[in-house]
Amino acid sequence: MPAAVLPRWPLYWLVLLVANQSQGQTPVTYGDLAPILHSRCVLCHAGPQPPLDLALDSLEHLLSGSRRGPIVKPGDAEGSELIQRLKGSSLPRMPMTGPPYLGDEQIELFERWINDGLQPGPTISPATTPARPAAGEPVNYSHVEPLFTLRCAKCHSASGLLGSAPEGYILASYAEVIRSDERARVVPGAPEASELVRRIRGQARPRMPHDGPPFFDDEDIALIVAWVQQGARDAQGIPAVLPAGSKVRLHGTLEPNWTLDGLPLQLSPATRIDNAPQPGDYVQVRGRTQRDGTLSVERIRPR
Repeated sequence: MPAAVLPRWPLYWLVLLVANQSQGQTPVTYGDLAPILHSRCVLCHAGPQPPLDLALDSLEHLLSGSRRGPIVKPGDAEGSELIQRLKGSSLPRMPMTGPPYLGDEQIELFERWINDGLQPGPTISPATTPARPAAGEPVNYSHVEPLFTLRCAKCHSASGLLGSAPEGYILASYAEVIRSDERARVVPGAPEASELVRRIRGQARPRMPHDGPPFFDDEDIALIVAWVQQGARDAQGIPAVLPAGSKVRLHGTLEPNWTLDGLPLQLSPATRIDNAPQPGDYVQVRGRTQRDGTLSVERIRPR
């Protein structure tokens, strides 16, 4: 516990303890809040570059606040920015991946903890490293979800750091990641035809995540590619349905024989070719997915 933060409040704590005991309440401690923080907040607010330098992976970091100052005021839950963010009276509301946000009972725990004097309780270490599949185990959404939540959902959510999600693409749930109503960013079984994969590899610009570098490392990229290649399975291991007929929009480098970074392009007499793209050009390709997983090109042009 940081010596400069809490030791000036011993008398205040004692008064609160007596008051709570007289009311038959057990004081809330950081140990009561840690599981909520670790499941809903730490995926963004941890690591070398947390938003506004606010890390929530330990009591010490929480009490250190953000670059704007403390987020909790001992004895003053209503005046604490943490509570204001959890309730939505200060925007953007947190957690960034909501809705759903924290329930009233969970928020009340945070309010009681602040009003009880920020008591520490036991220390619980978060598990911030994504669980990797065991040898021979298919990759499912539970293996890649922490990567999307940690690095992508801070912008690609309903109310992200950039406001609404860029191009309306939300990366805060399985259903949103694989949605294909507007266009397919994930083509199950075909990572080379998946815009999501091409963005995180840097084949398409701008490379994602937008706050990189650092971008995803080779191991993380390989995990996401394997997830798409194996059918973009949900958390229960059920493969996604191939979105046949869905629109796709890909960027990349055109190579000889009408390939895009190794992806064969199926051109037809109806394909629109603008401005005579040549091998080596950075191009945009628009088309539709086919039932066999291939891509039928409708338009190609230099970018």
